[in-house]
Order: sequence, then C-alpha cells, then structure tokens
Amino acid sequence: MVHVPDMDPVFETGLYAHPVADLTDKSILVTGATGCFGSRLVETICRQFQPSRLIVFSRDESKQFEMARRLSPADYPFLRYVLGDVRDLDRLIETMKDVDVVIHAAAMKHVTLSEQNPMECLRTNAQGTQNVIHAAERCGVTAVSMVSTDKAVQPVNMYGASKLAAEKIATARPFGTEVAGGPRTHVVRFGNFVGSRGSVIPIFDKLIRDGSDTLPVTDQRMTRFWITVDEAVNFALSSLSFAKGGEIFVPKLRSMAVVDLARFMAPSLKIAFTGLREGERLHEQLIATDVASNVLDYQHRYVILRANRTAERDIYIKAGAVRVEENFSLCSSNNPVTLTDASSAKVVAQREHLRLLAD
Repeated sequence: MVHVPDMDPVFETGLYAHPVADLTDKSILVTGATGCFGSRLVETICRQFQPSRLIVFSRDESKQFEMARRLSPADYPFLRYVLGDVRDLDRLIETMKDVDVVIHAAAMKHVTLSEQNPMECLRTNAQGTQNVIHAAERCGVTAVSMVSTDKAVQPVNMYGASKLAAEKIATARPFGTEVAGGPRTHVVRFGNFVGSRGSVIPIFDKLIRDGSDTLPVTDQRMTRFWITVDEAVNFALSSLSFAKGGEIFVPKLRSMAVVDLARFMAPSLKIAFTGLREGERLHEQLIATDVASNVLDYQHRYVILRANRTAERDIYIKAGAVRVEENFSLCSSNNPVTLTDASSAKVVAQREHLRLLAD
C-alpha cells in the first residue's frame, strides 16, 4: 500500500488539531480492520501507542494473512488476528471479552452490490452494528465508535439506508456508562476517502497511465468531499477522546467538482459524461437542513445530537460549541471550504502518493 505523507500540504487542515485518545494500555478491537480505514487505523495505533491488546477482526482471511505479514505479532506483540463476522453475535461476544474500546468499521460498502443484495446489506450494516453494540454491552466495553458515511444522510440507495439505520442504532444508547452499564457509543461520519479502492483518483490515475484518451465523469455538475485516510483516522481518534455518547461527529472537509479534478489530473484528455449510475448522487451531503436544530459547531467538527440529548448538548455548549443557523446544511455543492485551483494542481503532482488502495 502506498502511504500518503503525514502532512500533505494539499490536505493540511485542522483535523489534526485536537489531541487524540490515549490508547496505551487499552484493549482495543477494530471490526473491518483489514479495509482501507481499518488497516490504516491499526497501523496508526501500532505506531503511536502501546495497547495491551489490539484485535484485528474481519472475515477476509486473505487480507488478514497479508496484513499480518506487514504488521507482524512478532514486531507488535499486542496484535491479535481474529477471523469473524459482525453478523455472528456469539463470535463478537467471545472476542470482545475484556476489551475497553471498539472501533466499528466493518460494513458492506459497494453501492451497486447493495442495491442488488439489499438483505445482505441490512444484515451486515444494520444488524451487524446492533450485534457489535450488544456484545459491547455484554462484555463491559467502555466506548464504541462507529464509522459511517455521507450516504446515510437522506439516503437514496440501500447502502445509505442501511448506514442510516446503523447510525440510529448507535446513537440510541443511553448517556454515559453510569446510566445502564453500557458503552459510550458515538458515530464518525465521513465523505469520500481520497484514493481508497473504487474512488475516482486511482481510477483516473490508472486510465491516464494506461494511455486512455478520455476520462469518464458521470455528470458535469457532480461534486464530492475529500478527506485522506490519515485525516479520517486522526479525526476518529480525536473524537474518541471526548465523546460523551450519542453524538454523530462530522469533520469540516474540502469539496471539489469531479470534472475539475479530471481536468487537473489530465488537462489534455477529453472528458466523457456517462450519466448517473443507479443509487449515485450528484452531490454528497454530510448534514441535512432537517437536523440543523440539533447541530453544534465545535472546534474543527460539527456535532449532531438527538433532540432529547440535552445533557450532552449543555456540556458541549459550556465547552465553547455554538448552534448553527436554522437553515444550515453541509453539502459538497455549497461547502465554503473548497480545493482552490492552486491546491488542486498539487493533486496532480501528488497523485502517486494518493493511491491509498486497500490491501
């Protein structure tokens, strides 16, 4: 896997500003730990902390084998590789014994396959999240962080609908461990991971290197949020450091039109507009206007709380959070933070570093 520099100037933002949670001496389980986000999270924890245990939990034996060659328990004695599926509650309970922190990144993510296999998508994303939280309750886990997606906002496809259900399940937990003995559960919601498997930058890059005379863009108006996997990992760890339970944390990201990205990556190539695919959106939306009354602007992120989470809301306001305007929304088409022409040009120079393909 090709690594992005720790602080790529193209994507330098305030997402690194807040201290991350100290995971030294903690027992940690990461579901979906061999995926794009999960594997980078595991690498980061190995590099920055000395946990008592770090459990790599996933159902892909080939990815586990390859990951164990790169991150060997011989070099990191706290690493444990465990095959399992979030659909299997008994396996989760067995694996989660004496675990302090769970980061739940396992999901069925492919939009088209989710449309074609809706029940499989629901079983993994919604029921799987319920299983993770139930196992965490049974095992006395302190904190659970669930990784979500912009597609959960006013969903138009099965993947988004299943992640919306998962968010509802995760944020429905009671406030604080003292209320019902359960974990403090929260959500981190991201947009596009730059260079992740199936995302547009590695697709464009391969077409350019293969000598294609055109780049495909589904629609001229299409815009997307952009975040590197390293930024997402740091954001997740910083959110874990102060989550009270029941929050959805949304980072302040950059936006860019996909057609502009194509032009900056290959100025001489023609762009072929192919039309929207089933379940595909013109723009990404991280926060909808409908929930603006429950949104707080806090440091380098937004915090979404359900209406009945008054205690948590008061804590954040006392810490300096402010309410957003009543018509607030966060969409890639109206986002004030954009990649300018100058910084976009740097994407071209850096594209070899941005191919963050999953193992």
